[in-house]
Amino acid sequence: MKKSAKPAIEITTLDSGLTILTEHMDRVETVSFGSYVGVGTRHETAPENGVSHFLEHMAFKGTERRSAVEIAEAVEDVGGHINAYTSRDQTAYYVKLLADDLPLGIDLIGDILCHSAFDAAEFERERGVILQEIGQANDTPDDIIFDHFQSAAYPDQPMGWPVLGTENIIRALTPATLQTYMRTHYAPSNMVIAAAGKLDHNRVVDLVAEHFADLPNANPGSPVEAFYRGGEFRESRDLDQAHLVLGFPGIGYADPDFYAAMLLTTLLGGGMSSRLFQEIREKRGLVYSIYSFSLPSRDCGLFGIYAGTGEAEAAELLPVTLGELGKVRRSITSAELKRARAQVKAGLLMSLESTGSRCEQLARQFHVFGRVIPVQEIVAKIDAVTEQDVIRVANRVFAGAPTLAAIGPIGRVPKFDHITESLAA
Repeated sequence: MKKSAKPAIEITTLDSGLTILTEHMDRVETVSFGSYVGVGTRHETAPENGVSHFLEHMAFKGTERRSAVEIAEAVEDVGGHINAYTSRDQTAYYVKLLADDLPLGIDLIGDILCHSAFDAAEFERERGVILQEIGQANDTPDDIIFDHFQSAAYPDQPMGWPVLGTENIIRALTPATLQTYMRTHYAPSNMVIAAAGKLDHNRVVDLVAEHFADLPNANPGSPVEAFYRGGEFRESRDLDQAHLVLGFPGIGYADPDFYAAMLLTTLLGGGMSSRLFQEIREKRGLVYSIYSFSLPSRDCGLFGIYAGTGEAEAAELLPVTLGELGKVRRSITSAELKRARAQVKAGLLMSLESTGSRCEQLARQFHVFGRVIPVQEIVAKIDAVTEQDVIRVANRVFAGAPTLAAIGPIGRVPKFDHITESLAA
């Protein structure tokens, strides 16, 4: 009798409420493992803006049984890689290793999340590092422009605050603030463990149960609801280029229009064949770089267009861009949709060759939907999008209030009311 194959994706929830998702991949010799915590900038209060990111940094600065250098050496002694990131919705800690070294990776991540030391000297050193990071971002206009765009879209609310925080707030934070924040938000019910690669699910479950046993029993609560408003930010700087981001309220992960919005983003400004690239760079030579992007969250999203242009070209750039938005609200071709669909599907399927991408996808889908969505289901939804769906979503998105952020020699950038009037025409 033929033995039935085990499912590639398996899910276990511990008595503590901690959910563990794994995906077995036959043809790899590595494994990625991560802890994905449902907390980020939008969960912060005004006096602690930046605490999520600061905490991410401090997690690697020593535990009750390992120093900062011992954490780094432990993973690099076996040729592995450990890192973390903070977003507005999530903080992630992850490691990639050879399959045989997975127990070490689970031990390390569990140790830094359950037994961080918050050494005072390490805290002050890392405060200095983060202040330098803020300074570097402020000195990089094509980086900081996106923070200003987010702030203008969501003014005076956590969703619009910078992930890094501000210099004054970072200087005022204390180890006690970070420890309280960690005890409040790093609860099993607010965390998903994901692993992908050459692994055994039951072994992963046993190791996680052992090394994550000391997570706090807390009720993190819900983040402040995001209210998109739109508006503008302008900063004149002596630069060679003007950096511009024009945006609108977008589509969230759980929205039925999510896949149509992905295709809209791609065909409008997702590659060299896209409308914006062809019309604005190739035909008119107004920019070196232009692209559209989508920033989805669980319950909301942003659609944006970034461009870097010269001072003289800035006057023409936005009117031409607005013209392209008007055109895509009226019609798209079957060839464009076919090309965008191929790009989106290829990007999805290529990402599945990476254990890290699969690991992150498991966690994100479970956070948003409470389940893992089969690849075939995603592909079917992409294939089901019609030309009329994309046009409808274009009208939905571009009918929203605009947001503009501009840094550099921006004297010839059209006034904001001219932009809103053009969109309304």
